[in-house]
Amino acid sequence: MTKRKRYGMSKGIVVLNTDYSFLNVVNWKQAIKLIVKGKVEVLEFTSRVLENAEKTIRIIIPKIIRLVKMIRTLYKARVPYSKRNVFIRDKFVCAYCSTKVGKPTADHVIPRSRGGKSNFDNVVTACKPCNATKMDRTPREANMFMKYQPHQPTVMEFLQIRLKSLGVQDVLDEYFEGLKA
Repeated sequence: MTKRKRYGMSKGIVVLNTDYSFLNVVNWKQAIKLIVKGKVEVLEFTSRVLENAEKTIRIIIPKIIRLVKMIRTLYKARVPYSKRNVFIRDKFVCAYCSTKVGKPTADHVIPRSRGGKSNFDNVVTACKPCNATKMDRTPREANMFMKYQPHQPTVMEFLQIRLKSLGVQDVLDEYFEGLKA
């Protein structure tokens, strides 16, 4: 099976703030609602077209949309802690065996039962077998060694990881290269 670049329905539509900073990826239905309400402008379209059965209505699916009014970003100074953000920071890779994890678990390096906190500096992504092996022990006690150290990601680092994981970086690079030409 060949790998094709498909935007619009499968990848999602890139949403930029008014200053062209990345905000999110939405599905095509959400994007159309934002366009109809006048909340966004379309910067680039895909080649995908939706039509009704009678072919009286045609909607071209956008690739990149930009908000008309600026909205404040969710995190200015720090990335908020959540399990999902830990998984994104760690690129869904187990800290103990370095395998890519489809359904990751969050592991507390210092277990909560021993006073470990739920924050970026104490939580890592782990696969289920590694998390079950470590149990309620420190990595040293379990004779397990972490391949990377947990850390609080910077906003910029986190956004770059998120853009790549969503497959959005290529779309934005392509768009901005087109503007330069």
